[in-house]
Amino acid sequence: MAPAHCQSAGDGRLRHGAALKFFWGPMDCGKSTLALQMDHNHGRQGRRGLVLTRNDRSMGPQVTTRIGLAHAAVEVTDDLDLIALVRKEWGDGARIDYLICDEACFYTVEQIEQLADLVDSYDVDVYAFGLASDFRSYLFPAAQRLFELADEVNRLQVEVLCWCGREGLLNARIVDGSVAREGEQVVIGDTAAADQAEVRYQVLCRRHYRSGDLGG
Repeated sequence: MAPAHCQSAGDGRLRHGAALKFFWGPMDCGKSTLALQMDHNHGRQGRRGLVLTRNDRSMGPQVTTRIGLAHAAVEVTDDLDLIALVRKEWGDGARIDYLICDEACFYTVEQIEQLADLVDSYDVDVYAFGLASDFRSYLFPAAQRLFELADEVNRLQVEVLCWCGREGLLNARIVDGSVAREGEQVVIGDTAAADQAEVRYQVLCRRHYRSGDLGG
């Protein structure tokens, strides 16, 4: 149900112009960097938004990037109602024009539905960023729902290379030096971890993901 007064519109009427956009790509392609750049650009034009994340590499309530940028963020947990979050901001007198949702692949499917509701019924723009597939090469449930619901889906154009020079497509989980094929869907690690780390991630082309060849 739409609110009686939508502060995003400013005059009590919905603009019906908001959109749900999903930006995806493998690890290291600059998703978090783009998320922070987009928040910066919107803020410069006088818009006010919230930055959200889940399971950031820093393990804190912030969005961090590999090039050194960082921004405080709302940590998304399984029980966080995103519509209630926005309505609380409105109730406190704040204007929310948009949400920046980093690591959206780790949200619940219900939260993706809430993002769509915020666009359709509350006129809030939503910009979601995340991986498409997990370490087994299967779609994350939240990413799948974003593919199904988003007004616009964009694959990031920053090319990530496999060790062989081909385009990196798949996110391999490396456990004790080998490509893992089974395990929990979400285990936090980083592509920048040392080779000897117990759990790390490496972007591979399809050929070397399937063969498990990590290069020299």
